[in-house]
Amino acid sequence: MDQAEGLRTLIENRAERRNPSGPPENGKTDALPCRWPRVISVGSGKGGVGKTNVVANLAFAFTLLGKEVMVLDADLGLANLDVLLGLTPKYTIQHLLKREKSVFEILTRGPGGMSILPASSGVLELVHLDESQKIFLMNELDLVAGTVDLLLIDTGAGISSNVLYFNMAAEESIVVLTPEPTSLTDAYALIKVLSHTYRKEKFTLLINSARDGQEAKETFRKISMAVDRFLGSISLDYLGFVPFDEKLPLAVKSQRPVLEVYPQALSSRSFMEMAKNLMEKPASHETHGQIQFFWRHLFQCQQLTEQKGRGD
Repeated sequence: MDQAEGLRTLIENRAERRNPSGPPENGKTDALPCRWPRVISVGSGKGGVGKTNVVANLAFAFTLLGKEVMVLDADLGLANLDVLLGLTPKYTIQHLLKREKSVFEILTRGPGGMSILPASSGVLELVHLDESQKIFLMNELDLVAGTVDLLLIDTGAGISSNVLYFNMAAEESIVVLTPEPTSLTDAYALIKVLSHTYRKEKFTLLINSARDGQEAKETFRKISMAVDRFLGSISLDYLGFVPFDEKLPLAVKSQRPVLEVYPQALSSRSFMEMAKNLMEKPASHETHGQIQFFWRHLFQCQQLTEQKGRGD
């Protein structure tokens, strides 16, 4: 059995576990749970704030909480999630978009059993996806919609067209920033563009590399004041902070999540706490009038719900 066939079998087994009752009988929808994956983008206004490390450790934390997790490396031209996790994927999203490989063939297994859709590095043509490529990627991801609980999207930094698209297409957006003034300014710029251009109204903030909780809260206060003053009714939620400790660079050098190799480190505890907080927070399945990941699966669920309500 090759890797693609093995992953396909794994995905089918996951789908069966999520819906052990099988297909509905006599057209009834009672036995069919209407669920679709929670989609969370993780972005930053500037590079160098540890965004990809945050994604890797949050994803690993979710696997420890018993969740089926998929990570999309959406920094398509300058990917480094695979490097951070010590992976050497044979195929990438470049092969998918060129129709050379299927989504099952490019999926890579990561720590804790997470699934990773790896991107390419140094491929200029992927820096700006056209509309047909975006729709194709959405459709391919729909094939695995019923097999995961959570899709984490590691977007690029800044406000490029790809970054804005992936943040817009996700139901929830986490913005990673540090206490540095430049990080605050650029995080504000990302929130401003997403709110003004794409009408995104809710953001969750994660403060990275803070000395302590007081510095993290002060960072959140500063950006909240700016958003309240200039952006109006935008909602900002404080997820938490990651303290810098000596275990973080050691884990990066070993190409493993700090939560995996040093589970008792201060940063590891923070990642676990934030993952639990996210799971306790109600999912936001709102379309915002825009195309979203797993939109076809979402539409089918909505149809089933409406049929059930009518007693069809």
